[in-house]
Amino acid sequence: MLDWVNLVVRWVHLTAGIAWIGSSFYFIWLDQQLTKPDPARLAVEGEVWMVHSGGFYRVEKRRIAPNEMPAVLHWFKWEAMLTWATGLLLLVVVYYLTGGALLVDPAVSGLSIVQATLLASGTLVAGWFVYDALWRSPLAAPEGVGAVLSLVLLGGVTLLFYGTLSGRAAYIHVGSLLGTLMVANVWRVILPAQQQMIDATRRGESPDVSLGEHAKRRSVHNSYMTLPVLFLMLSSHFPQTYGHRLGWLILVLLSVAGATARHAMIGRGPRRFWALAPMAASFLAVVAIATPRRSDAWSGGAQVSFAEVRGIINARCLSCHSAYPTDDTFRVAPNGVMFDTPQEIETRAGRIGERAAVQRTMPPGNRTGITDDERAVLDRWSQARR
Repeated sequence: MLDWVNLVVRWVHLTAGIAWIGSSFYFIWLDQQLTKPDPARLAVEGEVWMVHSGGFYRVEKRRIAPNEMPAVLHWFKWEAMLTWATGLLLLVVVYYLTGGALLVDPAVSGLSIVQATLLASGTLVAGWFVYDALWRSPLAAPEGVGAVLSLVLLGGVTLLFYGTLSGRAAYIHVGSLLGTLMVANVWRVILPAQQQMIDATRRGESPDVSLGEHAKRRSVHNSYMTLPVLFLMLSSHFPQTYGHRLGWLILVLLSVAGATARHAMIGRGPRRFWALAPMAASFLAVVAIATPRRSDAWSGGAQVSFAEVRGIINARCLSCHSAYPTDDTFRVAPNGVMFDTPQEIETRAGRIGERAAVQRTMPPGNRTGITDDERAVLDRWSQARR
């Protein structure tokens, strides 16, 4: 049942996320393309003509005067809430209701499942109050200082998660924290500011434009967080990142790469392309750090027989990776990978060595108790098969 819930919720989460991020990208693009109307029109700050699906559209950005509120006003808010709510439900289904299989790793910390759950979920709540307090304080008045402090805090949270949860769970919880900040920005800052401006207009008063400027700053924050969040949503597919002993640093560097790439996309003028330099440097640093390197101690040695390898796999891997899993959590072979026959094992020799011996991300949380000696055997065997 959890597998089916996972499928449906993930589908909705992806759809809502596309709608939310798509509208965010669209409005930032729209702001960049606006031009002054010619001839000038009262209260019109800019306009843009577009063509799509055979139709022509003329969009205006206006200043609203007192008593000028239209009868129908479209809001962009429910996409954000639905993305966040389904993401939170996915956390529960994948990490909290699976017996800690993907949440905790005994090699990382001795936290119980309950303790890890409370720490992870509590940090999502506390993170918002810390972030919001920072950006309302004089410390963040120079935006560059606020950005640096935010990055330092992100690194601190990453280290906290990386030292208490499994690597995979650490990554997804940092992504969940950033997603929580984004949706709280929408519902706690941007929408209330817009509502205050609307209420003033309806009362026949001129709206306070500074409210809109404050809301716009949080919207820009959301834009910079978007690409890092998208990577973290997909990070479970890349164990060379979260499975590395310096995975916390890899996460921070990839967040810098995503944010600077976004700056190059949304900045104004050719000077914005300076951001491509730190983006490339951050990504190349990740490649240099995360490229697997085998320990010399695990190389060489006696030739490994297939019987020895199959014995290790039967004892440590087959409970999940089988047509008939016996594991209490994984009732279907993860990613359809099965080791029931010699052919299935042989064809995945390289991948077995990478995941079990180099990245050490399998078994997840070492739930079957594989030893270092057994990992070394799998490594020597996989290298011999190359």
